[in-house]
Amino acid sequence: MKKINRIGVFTSGGDAPGMNAAIRAVVRTAIYNDIAVTGIYHGYQGMIEGSFIEMNRRSVSSIIQKGGTILKSARCLEFKTKEGRQLAYNNLQEQGIDALVAIGGDGTFTGADFFSKEYDIPVMCIPGTIDNDLYGTDYTLGYDTANNTVIEAIDKIRDTASSHSRVFFVEVMGRDSGCIALNAGIGGGAEAILLPELNSGIDSLIEELEFAESRKKTSMIVIIAEGDKNGGAYNVAKIVKEKINHLDIKVSILGHLQRGGAPSSFDRVLATRMGYNAVNELIKGNTRGTLGIRGNQIIITPLEEALNNKEFKLDEELLEIANVMNK
Repeated sequence: MKKINRIGVFTSGGDAPGMNAAIRAVVRTAIYNDIAVTGIYHGYQGMIEGSFIEMNRRSVSSIIQKGGTILKSARCLEFKTKEGRQLAYNNLQEQGIDALVAIGGDGTFTGADFFSKEYDIPVMCIPGTIDNDLYGTDYTLGYDTANNTVIEAIDKIRDTASSHSRVFFVEVMGRDSGCIALNAGIGGGAEAILLPELNSGIDSLIEELEFAESRKKTSMIVIIAEGDKNGGAYNVAKIVKEKINHLDIKVSILGHLQRGGAPSSFDRVLATRMGYNAVNELIKGNTRGTLGIRGNQIIITPLEEALNNKEFKLDEELLEIANVMNK
């Protein structure tokens, strides 16, 4: 087993609260084990461009509470080419980097798996995405924080909805995954939730709104995942207004607000555990794995297995709870 002397750490894809806490854990765990650390700016793009920084304990001081990523992030089409990957590998060799920790989502994992196999470089992946849609873990970094952000926004929107007897259609992130919409909808007490996985029709939504009205509700919150098949909050609001024209309807799209902000305690601890274990797995000689949590235990899932299980299913119990709460 080849000894690891220097680990390269990078973030890629969409940013998520907790990424900085994971970077911090990787750096400090590696240094504790007498392994040097190089930070790679802008993910795979930085590998190709040679954008590196030597990291030490002070490099990661006072970042555990910060959202975003100090190593920046970018999407890189050039890395999909053999020439781009060769240039990235040459730059890693020049820096003496002999192992990688990749923090990101599905695209990041795909690149890491392919690159590791092509050049036989050890890699461990940490799931960082607010969508919580990666196989091999109950929770991804940033998901808990994003949920809290959305629920806080819903609470504030409900104040004005109640004051003016309005119906608010609140669009949250989730192009292919309704995790945020479902959990925030339950936690925020929404009267209806539209999810990409269920493909709910407008007629069903109107029935729910009319039922809420029959119970003398004068204000309502409808949560819509951005990937809902009905075309997003503005389109849904337009159709509903045409069918129930007496409703005072407003639309609020939370957008990238959900990605920012200080990570929650849960995300900070989870990120620290994952960063710590990623380094220790590399030291043991393990490679091409993704960190995850099941129950309260950190687990390792082979990267290929994680990538081959694309179908993500929502919690059936939560779906039933959402239905019961709205009846």
